[in-house]
Amino acid sequence: MIVVNTEFVPGRQIVEVKGLVQGSTVRAKHVGRDIAASFKNIFGGELRGYTELLVDARQEALRRMLEQAQELGANGVLNVRFATSSITAGAAELYVYGTAVVLREEPA
Repeated sequence: MIVVNTEFVPGRQIVEVKGLVQGSTVRAKHVGRDIAASFKNIFGGELRGYTELLVDARQEALRRMLEQAQELGANGVLNVRFATSSITAGAAELYVYGTAVVLREEPA
């Protein structure tokens, strides 16, 4: 599966547009991560617990989007974008979306 944030893939031709595909996950903060983050707020530095939380959320949302694209028979997803939104205090949604397409190599 080719996944890009551009409108086309060099050397490939779009032969069919399958439609919008998306994936999302909602994650909540963890008390242990909040305690560590409060110390980082005092002393400075990367909030590794939150970084790991976001990495895991991106991977899960992307996996769900790609599963949807495969179910539609796509072999590529174009114009991929990520977005986040607050759901409630301490929880946020990570959302990824793009256009599922069928690609083929351009004739030489």
